[in-house]
Amino acid sequence: MNNYSPHFYNFLAEGNIICNLEAGNSVDAIEELTRRLVKNTGGLDSGEIIDAVVTREKVVPTVVAPGLAVPHARMDKVSNLLVALGTSRSGVNFNSPGMPPVNVTVLLLTPKDDPGVHLQVLAALAKDFRDPETVRKLAAMESPKEILNFFNSNSNEMPEYLRAKDIMSPPQFSLLESDTLHDAIETLAAKRLMEIPVLDEEGDLRGIIGMEDILKFSLPEHILWMDDLRPILRFQPFAEMLRDDQETKLADVMREEFVTVPDDIPAIQLAKIFLMEKVRFIPVVQGRQLVGVVSLHNFITKLFWA
Repeated sequence: MNNYSPHFYNFLAEGNIICNLEAGNSVDAIEELTRRLVKNTGGLDSGEIIDAVVTREKVVPTVVAPGLAVPHARMDKVSNLLVALGTSRSGVNFNSPGMPPVNVTVLLLTPKDDPGVHLQVLAALAKDFRDPETVRKLAAMESPKEILNFFNSNSNEMPEYLRAKDIMSPPQFSLLESDTLHDAIETLAAKRLMEIPVLDEEGDLRGIIGMEDILKFSLPEHILWMDDLRPILRFQPFAEMLRDDQETKLADVMREEFVTVPDDIPAIQLAKIFLMEKVRFIPVVQGRQLVGVVSLHNFITKLFWA
């Protein structure tokens, strides 16, 4: 990774800040910030940048907190981190369900051959914007100089290296030991998940329930050793399991041996765990408390594409 300054604001030139964007939607905001960045930076093609950022934005809107969007792209012709920032008092529509209009938009362009730098910057931004009032304060400021002074007074540093907490996702779905096998099947199917953490009443992580665990529970071990399964015409083992699925507690089905990591472990260590342990889902804990999860899909997406 390149040697970037520890302060986020060091990447933010006064000329690349626009107070009160004219844009009303995400595409217009991206175009407005791109034009400003291209105007102040040599060797950039505004069309290429806009296409790359808008394409990325259409797949997954980059609203990372209420009122804050961070559209970004990794570009071949970008050798250093480039940043432009725009504010909007009335708000910009970023088509992010459940989120209010965006008042602060931070456009990030990072080198294609430095896959971790945008995650490093996002981690720094998360600290800069952890106070919900920050977005409101910035949107009300009248000049780029005022915005720069705000960041200059902020002592947050970019992390020296990425940790699990910088790339994990909040645990959106979990179940309790006292929940039933029926609850697990319904949640896995409806939410299109492969695995779900299982907690006790205090929120401690007690186990994992996944599709393979349900299959293993439903098939007697002797069946797994049979070469010819044609005699089992009507999936009888599954039928037996389904008859009792509302009485069977997850404490009797869940996997109790699983890999966890602390939230401060280096993110690169997760890649080794995915490969060595052959898992697709790593819970992140503080003690026994579940604080986040890293799936193989999201890890690869964030590292190589997001």
